[in-house]
Amino acid sequence: MLKKSDPNLEVTTTLPVSGSDEADFLNELGTRIRKARALKGISRRELSEISGVSQRYLAKLEDGSGNISIALLVRVAAALDQPLETFIRGFGAAGSEAARLSTLLYRADAEQLAAISAILDSSGQHSNRLRRVALIGLRGAGKSTLGRLAASALGVPFIELNQEIERASGMPVTELMALYGQEGYRRLERQSLQKITAQTQAMVLAVAGGIVAEAETFDFLLQNTHTIWLKARPEEHMARVRNQGDTRPMAGIPAAMEELKSILVSREAQYARAQAAVDTSGSRVEESLAKLLGTIAERGFMQK
Repeated sequence: MLKKSDPNLEVTTTLPVSGSDEADFLNELGTRIRKARALKGISRRELSEISGVSQRYLAKLEDGSGNISIALLVRVAAALDQPLETFIRGFGAAGSEAARLSTLLYRADAEQLAAISAILDSSGQHSNRLRRVALIGLRGAGKSTLGRLAASALGVPFIELNQEIERASGMPVTELMALYGQEGYRRLERQSLQKITAQTQAMVLAVAGGIVAEAETFDFLLQNTHTIWLKARPEEHMARVRNQGDTRPMAGIPAAMEELKSILVSREAQYARAQAAVDTSGSRVEESLAKLLGTIAERGFMQK
């Protein structure tokens, strides 16, 4: 029976297992929470204060006799700086390893995630991507400049997705956005990308930085091209755009810089899904081009 006097027991989720399986799960759950608490270096009292879950209930949870609700487990996981998956993904030896890997992924930085993604994804979709390389990243990362130079060096076409969108719509992107809004632009972006990949087996493609905001379109890009994230420090993004003659990003300094940093942070996890990343910070064009071509060669992105 649930005791209304204990707020930690008001909502309890019944596991889709019974008998010894349920006992094994709860014991494993308790073990994982104890280990996570030890890793963070806090006492049960401190965990209780941070999570709002009573010490008595945490004690039951850690010894395998407490059947916690998902809502409370989310609070405990957050207090331990762990993803929820660390505690609920499987159990037993294989489950513990999956939980450990989940924790490592949760803590990985953007470059580590890109490298892991490349390893895990290197074989399954390679045939779909053919010899198509797509460059993603914010304005000022060097997508157009480096993309054009890389395509020339590799002997393949260079295509800018926005130019294809303008060709399809018969108007500049700015007018397209004003007339049809973000939704209309995103629809044409997807259609143009599908058309290009259907018609072109080898190319270097530069796409707008916001393509990651449309999940289906970005997934399609990842599945059908070898995607490389061109990254740079926020200050360099800003300076390069300004050098291109666009002074709008500088109009609201420091507000503009803070907004740029915020966009970078919000998109970082999506950009990190690319198969590779090339940092152009502090590098001359020739140096960045060498890095890009080296990455393409090392990963075999242009191999027939």
